[in-house]
Amino acid sequence: MKSISDQIIWITGASSGIGEALAYELNKSGNTLILSARNTNRLEEVRVNCRFPNTVYIEPLDLADNDRMPQHVSNVLNMCGKVNILINNAGLSQRSLIVDTQMSVYKKLIDINYLGTVALTKALLPHFIENNGGHFVTVTSLMGRFGSPLRSGYCGAKHGLHGFFDVLRMEHQSDHINVTLVCPGFVQTNVALNALTADGTTQQKNDLATGNGMPVAVFAHKMIRAIAQKKFEVYIGRKEIMGIYLKRFFPKLLHRVVLRSDVV
Repeated sequence: MKSISDQIIWITGASSGIGEALAYELNKSGNTLILSARNTNRLEEVRVNCRFPNTVYIEPLDLADNDRMPQHVSNVLNMCGKVNILINNAGLSQRSLIVDTQMSVYKKLIDINYLGTVALTKALLPHFIENNGGHFVTVTSLMGRFGSPLRSGYCGAKHGLHGFFDVLRMEHQSDHINVTLVCPGFVQTNVALNALTADGTTQQKNDLATGNGMPVAVFAHKMIRAIAQKKFEVYIGRKEIMGIYLKRFFPKLLHRVVLRSDVV
């Protein structure tokens, strides 16, 4: 498997799920890591559980606090001197009907999933330009390519990330900056448990499809291979990734399929 080594990699959403699995695998391969999330205690647990914890640094951050991203970048560069790869993994999902969902929920989804990710990316971008290279890796979702009921705000934010990062790739190709968009299907994480409901409270229960999804360690292996290959975009899942191709060639069929079953 093509892998990644001897890089300085910043991972957001590193306290659990995909981010935690990536931390273990990437550190095992000899990479220096910066781990970010809101929960400092959990980040410290992940750091200690890494194979080489002395090469793992912690920078707690909240993506909803968009204005603080330049300070976080400054902190990380002071700690490590350089960043080669930023993995924008942190995010928040949703489970509620449009008619019931409060606007504050949509605002929170945009602030965290879209604006927070954009703000951190923009804050680090001058560093990549100065170093004539870097790699932005952003975890979106299959929901960034097609929709599903109960996820209107989540889909909107994830679709927005695709637009932003496609343009970033075009504008900075000459700066040798790579952009990889990673679209997970069902993965065994807490994404459904933490999903926002109509009033902004968390769902506090798992989805059957998420619980039966791809093991997170398997997903991390596949994602790392895609990053190493510098893919523009990758879809990682099981049969649910067929939704990408149905959307492109048979959109009405996709509509019927999604209404019959909870696709993502």
